[in-house]
This record gives sequence, C-alpha cells and structure tokens, in this order.
Amino acid sequence: MNNNALPTKPHYQILDGLRGVAAIIVVWFHLCEPHATSHLTQLINHGYLAVDFFFLLSGFVIGYAYDDRWDKLTVSTFLRRRFERLQPLVILGMTLGALGFYFTESAIWPLIHTVPVWKMLVVMLIGYTILPVPLSMDIRGWQEMHPLNSVAWSLFFEYIANILYAIGIRRLSNKALAILVGLAAAALVYFAVTNSNGDVTGGWTLTVEQVQVGMTRMMYPFFAGLLLSRLGKKIHIKNSFLWSSLLLAAVLFMPRIGGADYLWMNGLYEAICIILVFPLIVLIGAGAEMNSNSERKICKLLGDISYPLYITHYTLVYFYVGWVSDHKGITLAQSWPYALSTFLGAIVVAYASLKLFDEPVRAWLRKTLK
Repeated sequence: MNNNALPTKPHYQILDGLRGVAAIIVVWFHLCEPHATSHLTQLINHGYLAVDFFFLLSGFVIGYAYDDRWDKLTVSTFLRRRFERLQPLVILGMTLGALGFYFTESAIWPLIHTVPVWKMLVVMLIGYTILPVPLSMDIRGWQEMHPLNSVAWSLFFEYIANILYAIGIRRLSNKALAILVGLAAAALVYFAVTNSNGDVTGGWTLTVEQVQVGMTRMMYPFFAGLLLSRLGKKIHIKNSFLWSSLLLAAVLFMPRIGGADYLWMNGLYEAICIILVFPLIVLIGAGAEMNSNSERKICKLLGDISYPLYITHYTLVYFYVGWVSDHKGITLAQSWPYALSTFLGAIVVAYASLKLFDEPVRAWLRKTLK
C-alpha cells in the first residue's frame, strides 16, 4: 500500500491566511526589537506570541489532516510526511544563515571573525538535523539553539509535538486529551504569572530550564489545537478573515500590561491570549466562508509564504540587527527605509524559497521516499 497516496483534504483557507498574517507580524516584531531598550518598550510588544499561535494552528491542522486516517497510516509514514513538509526549508534556512554569517559581524557580534570556518560548518550541519547545538558551539554569542537561524528553535519543539502525537497522544480519547490540555494550561498559567520576565518568552537555549520553557509553550497550544479539531466546533461570522486578523493583530500589538511594577499582569494577559483568545481566532477561521475570489487568492498567497517567510526571514534580520547596533541610538523612525527594505527582501526570499526550492524539493522527496 502506498500511504503517500492518501488524498489531500481541503485547506482551511482563512487559517492559511491567518498564518501568513502572523508570520508578517513576526518579521516586523524582529525588526522593531533592536530599537527597544527593554521588553517594556518594544513597539510590537507581544509579537513573540505568534509562535504560540503557530503551535495552536499546527495542532488543529494535524488533527484535521491525520486524526481519522490512522487505519491507513503508520508512525513512520506520518513522520516521513512531516519531514517532507518541514525539513527542506529548515535546511535552506541554515544554509542562508551560514552564507551570511561572516558578513553580520558588528558591534553586537564583534567576534564573528574569530570563528573558524570548520566550526561554522559543523553548526550548519547540526542545524540541518534541527537538533540543537550545545552551548559550546554558540558561535554568535546569543546562546541560541541554532546560531545560524535563530527562529528554528520552534521547529525543534514542533517536531517533538509531532512525535508525541504520533507515538501516543493520538490514541487518547477526547476526555483524556482534555485532561492533558487542562494540565498543560495550568502549567502555562503558572509559568507566565511567575516568570521573572513577566512573559512567556524563551525556549531557544539548550539548557534544562529553557527546554522546559519551550515544552510549556508547546504543550498547551499544540494539543489544544488537536482537541479543537476533534470537537468540530466552529464560529460563523461575516467578514471572518478581516475580524480574526484584526483580533490577532490586536493581541500581538498590545502594549505591555502592568509595566515594571506588576509583571504578573502581563503574564496573565499572555496566558489568557494563548488559552482563550487564540482558540477563539482559530474557531472563527475554521468556520469562515470566503467572501470573494480576491480574498481566496490573498489567503492562499499568505498561507503559501507563511512558513518560508518565518523560517528564512531572520537570516536577513541578522544584518539589520547588526546595522542598528553599529548606529547606536538610531530610532525606527530614522531607519525605516532600511527596515522596510529588509522586510521586502524577506518577502522576496520567502517567495523564491517556496517556488525555487521548497516545492521542487518536496515533490522530489514524495517520489523518492515512497
């Protein structure tokens, strides 16, 4: 039996569009970040919550696509299909990061020129596997799991979620899954409220504490998404793409809650967004109907470039961060032409990556790995 011949289910096109909206906001979050003096002054203050939204979307889509197909699937087949979907762009992102690495030397990374080429190449090859590099191989100095492409840390936890789903959690009844999701929600609230930073950021460093952060951020949204897909509930409203996009943007653009004196308030806000608001957005998107052909095309384009944009954009942002660090004190209002150019470049790189690399490589893998 050729398990790869399973028919493809229709996409939730609004959810595809929302994924693209979130990816675009992430790019601007990272472009605004070097201008902030602290978490309190970041312009797109909660942009990092897009990662938690991605986890929720992923769990929902995985449940929709695979939950009723395990009579025709094996664990190895499922993981192979996820490898085909995720890994080509992981490899491309690491390669782009390696190509630009030595050109990003700047005030914030002054020792890049001291990194031997062999060490950079080892980091790249480890990155191809999505396994985190040890701190001893931190060639940039930010203690990242993937110093050549910072955002790849979330893909590491995405793979863990997929493996957990495939080897056991998919077998849970809805009641058992709801208990797991409830426990994960409690852990998320505790972490968000008690975290010394007053937020849920973290997960990109290979330490026991930070891996726990990454697992906490992944467990609730991914498996809550899975539960939502099983329950089949949807919310039908007019102009759902517009309203769900605005709600998502409002969450991510919301200024810091509570300031420096009441950090727990911001943590509580973020927990509420992840546990309640993000599922609401997904339910609105899942219950949506397209209003026009133009809306359909916009959602398709946003969905198509969302993953390529997310996984490749930081290889360009490294250059922008380095440039800002070399022009100490420069504001976003002063540097907007460079920020806009970086953003547009990220869009072009994402689209080129999709058409010239991702789609051809995935087609080749589907034929090769039958």
